This record gives sequence, C-alpha cells and structure tokens, in this order.
Amino acid sequence: MAQGSKKFKAQRPGATKKPHQSKQKGPKKGGRIIAPKKAQVVEQQKLKKGLEIAIRNKIEHEVTQRASSSLHKPLAVIKGADTKRDPGASRPGSSSK
Repeated sequence: MAQGSKKFKAQRPGATKKPHQSKQKGPKKGGRIIAPKKAQVVEQQKLKKGLEIAIRNKIEHEVTQRASSSLHKPLAVIKGADTKRDPGASRPGSSSK
C-alpha cells in the first residue's frame, strides 16, 4: 500500500465538470430598454412622425410633377451622391486623361 496522503482526487474517465457560473457584480453592459411612462404620448409621436414623412413625400411628388410639366424636356430626378466616398478615388465612367 502506498504511503502518504493523496494530492488530488481521482476522477472517473468520461465524467466532466460543469464550469462554475459566477454572477457578474455591478451593472450590466449594453443599452437598456425602459418602458415609457406614458404609452399614449409614444403613439402620438409615432403618428406625427408618419404624417410628417407622408406630407414631405407628397410635396416632393407635387414639385416634381409641376417641374416636369412646365419643362420642354422630361425631368429626371437624381438621388444625391454618397458623401462617404474618398475624394481621391476615381469615379466610374470618368477617364484618367
């Protein structure tokens, strides 16, 4: 028989330990979703935002219709260019000469 005390516990083969889950102390990271105190106000703001978008789109449509009817050429509405593009980068379709 071996003399002295065991330095570690013997484990069964195939048995795995579950990691010990420690709870995080202090506040958690990330944003918080806080429910509004007045849900009716939130609904009013959502409705107002939707109406503003609809009115703006309607005005833009009317302006383009009036401009295209008064011009002898057909009006082509072009979206604005991306502002994130590098100023040194060449544009597609333009030559370097």
